[in-house]
Amino acid sequence: MKTLAVLSRKGGAGKTTVSLSVALAARQAGLRVVVADVDPLHSAAEVMRTRPEASSMLFETTASKLFIVQDACRQNGCDLLVIDTPAAPDADVLRAANVADLCLAVARPTSLDVAAVRESITLIRRAGHPGLVVLNQCPPTRGGEESDVVVQALERLRFGHLPIASTKLRSRIAYQRAFAHNCAVTEWDPASEAAAEVLRLLAEISDQMTLAPAGPAPPREARSGPGPVHLMRAALKRLA
Repeated sequence: MKTLAVLSRKGGAGKTTVSLSVALAARQAGLRVVVADVDPLHSAAEVMRTRPEASSMLFETTASKLFIVQDACRQNGCDLLVIDTPAAPDADVLRAANVADLCLAVARPTSLDVAAVRESITLIRRAGHPGLVVLNQCPPTRGGEESDVVVQALERLRFGHLPIASTKLRSRIAYQRAFAHNCAVTEWDPASEAAAEVLRLLAEISDQMTLAPAGPAPPREARSGPGPVHLMRAALKRLA
């Protein structure tokens, strides 16, 4: 089992968008995925809560319980745990980074976001785990050329001691439309450019973490049944 922590120290960078897009695309690819929503705003839960598989895929928790969540996922056949982290405090973000096999530091290509993502990079390096910077909400290219704001952001991040994902997620209304229907862009419009970008990012993440199913994927209709989340809740009750 692999654990992916998605970080952003600045609101509005699209951390939850990246978390859910990657998690749901991985599930479509046949992986058993659990989303741990650690953000007090619980935006991921807001999108996921009405989905039929929410009871087995979504877990609203706190950073202090991530070790328990991770252990339960590992013991019960989960392939990928995606943590949608809080923006603060540092201690909670570091807890998520500490349990992760890979950390994604999400930022928009703005000067304020780049400054904030450097804080995420510092925490990831403190945790001593691999990391990847993901630029989100980038302007579309024009004639195959990147916007000057993207070029400048890449230049400023070049010396951040963390690799930058070659996939850039563009600013697209498709994400809002998909989330309004409680689904990901890869489900809402699989042929869209937004879906293609998410799948490319998932491929990069898979290369970094060697994602693969722990065993034969269950039938699609069975994936909404009892799973790791139910067992995690039982474990947390016993420890309360």
